[in-house]
Amino acid sequence: MRFSVDPWDPAYGTSLDTELGASTAEVDVAVELPAERWAPLDPPAGAGPPAVVRFVDGVRRVDAQVWVDEQDGSASPALCASYAAGVLCCCPAEGAHLVDARVRRGLFTTAAEGTDIVTAAGVYTATRTTAHPDRPPMQILSLALQRSLAAAELIAALDAGPAAEVGGLTVVDGPLPPQPLPDAIGFIKSHRDTYLPTALGGIVATLGAGQRTPVFRLTRSLGRAWERYTWYLRLPAAAGAPWAGVVRVECGTDLEAERAVALAGVSQVTLARFASIEYKDSRAPQNLYPIAGLERALRRRLGEPSVLYRALRRAAAA
Repeated sequence: MRFSVDPWDPAYGTSLDTELGASTAEVDVAVELPAERWAPLDPPAGAGPPAVVRFVDGVRRVDAQVWVDEQDGSASPALCASYAAGVLCCCPAEGAHLVDARVRRGLFTTAAEGTDIVTAAGVYTATRTTAHPDRPPMQILSLALQRSLAAAELIAALDAGPAAEVGGLTVVDGPLPPQPLPDAIGFIKSHRDTYLPTALGGIVATLGAGQRTPVFRLTRSLGRAWERYTWYLRLPAAAGAPWAGVVRVECGTDLEAERAVALAGVSQVTLARFASIEYKDSRAPQNLYPIAGLERALRRRLGEPSVLYRALRRAAAA
């Protein structure tokens, strides 16, 4: 029996769902090349990485699940969470260094009576969200926490300033935010949906290390509308699973198509430099070293969980 093993640590889920869901997005595959000319593309000849690369990421942690008393005598579940966002810069002059790190604490609740929780360890700022009859309460609260984290990441990226001003590139871990970020790319490590038609999707499995698909455009008008230029790229990875080391990279459609194609080339000569190795990272190669380092630095700033938990217990008993 022959089989292959995906190097991605299964404790983090899977890098590729066993059954990719069919995306509702409209796909234009002819942005860079017509469909009949699609094939794996090598990195641009003679191209080098930008002088400065900034990585943007965030981390989150639920410190406690709480219950908020309602006026009618009932209680609604809520989450007390700590989250942080930051920017790590890689450049020849200073090496890898932390540019920005900001920590927030929040109470996420659907209760109208939800207000800030003041503890000896800090204030959990109330964020009220709307309950949904078809969604579990914890899912709604978790999504509210994720939105707050995404907003903090965007602020951190904007405060760092345009990377293009210093001849650089900004890499956002995950999908790009709705607000345009100059010369930024989104770095998506795992795959839930299939975007390409079957005839072209098979090209992804044939990519070699450093190769990418041509750029294509995604447009979704239902629900949260968005539009992106995107492409698949294979990072250096151990041979085996067809999608091992494959990431999806995206940029905003506020750019001209030619600029999107140029960014795709830049991503080929940049991201592979930072790809992790299996024996050092269980999410190799997708968990880039600067992103892993940024996540560690941010988690250290979240505070000691047991201290925060005790502070919440004392505040509840006061």
